[in-house]
Amino acid sequence: MSALAFPRQDEPALVRSFALAALVHLLLLGVMFLGVRWQSHRPDTVTVELWDAPPAPPAAPLAASPPPAPPKVEPVPRVAKPVIALQEKPKPKPKAEPKPKPAAKPKPDPVFDKRLREQVAQEQKAVEQDRRERALRELLARQQSDARAQALAAWQDKIRARIRRNIILPRDLAGNPEAIFDVTLLPNAEVLTVRKRKSSGNMAYDEAVERAILKASPLPKPEQPSVFERQLELRFRPQDR
Repeated sequence: MSALAFPRQDEPALVRSFALAALVHLLLLGVMFLGVRWQSHRPDTVTVELWDAPPAPPAAPLAASPPPAPPKVEPVPRVAKPVIALQEKPKPKPKAEPKPKPAAKPKPDPVFDKRLREQVAQEQKAVEQDRRERALRELLARQQSDARAQALAAWQDKIRARIRRNIILPRDLAGNPEAIFDVTLLPNAEVLTVRKRKSSGNMAYDEAVERAILKASPLPKPEQPSVFERQLELRFRPQDR
């Protein structure tokens, strides 16, 4: 038998093998296609219609027991931190300053001491002399003031005596009332003005005194010209002499 005869005998077997392989591949492709399509397919929408009202919720229990109180948490006591006192470093003691040596006392100078004593004595003598002179001046001033007061009083007495001779007392005058008048004089002692400062309470007596003052002009002059005053205060009482 020749070698070319074998291929011819196996051709139907090869054709069946190829056909089976192709069929297997087609089945595999179909399965894969169905699997992918099933995964990408959307789920169907289900619609439900309710004909009766939904049942009422169950009633709450009448007496509900209160929830248990939470356990009391005790505060944790705070522990104070100990205060650590820092000890200060001892300060260095100041160095003692050396005591100054006492200065040597100067020797007394007898000549200087004598001059000093003489100067002090002279100053004391001058102070005493000034005190005496001041006291003497004050005494002279008082004496002059007293002498002037006496001379002025004597002059006013002369004036009142002359005026009193011209006073005509009213008949209804009772008691010893006082009337005061301010009299202004000219340098020659003539009366310039008369002003009543205080009334005696009896108008007739006041007018009688005023007329007497004007009638007595010019008034007597003082014995000492230095005592003369232009403004005089004259007091009159009916019983004065």
